Amino acid sequence: MANFEIYERSQSEQELMKLRAKRGMRSQVIMFSLMIFLTLLSFSIVLASNAEIIGFSKFFVIPVILLFAAVQVGLQLYYFMHMNEEGHGFAEMFIFTGALLAFLIILTWVTIVWWNPVYV
Repeated sequence: MANFEIYERSQSEQELMKLRAKRGMRSQVIMFSLMIFLTLLSFSIVLASNAEIIGFSKFFVIPVILLFAAVQVGLQLYYFMHMNEEGHGFAEMFIFTGALLAFLIILTWVTIVWWNPVYV
């Protein structure tokens, strides 16, 4: 059988744990609200583009949508996957290294296709 050790927290430790949990939940709710806001803003921009409102051309809409998507991915990794907490440095390193390699591979293939005279 497993041996269990019971540790009784003091009143100040209990209050500190509650305060940290409260702050964590507040940041989760704020980030979720921000994600919903960015999603609604993205849909609004696409609807404005489809309604052919002046200033919402595809040269504006596509980069803005991709920028919002990149911001959302970063925030979701950081907050909803608990990368903002201590002890996640190793996993964080692998995620950012993979993202960097993916970006470099895409950039390499776009450059090869863009400058290759066969496709021109």
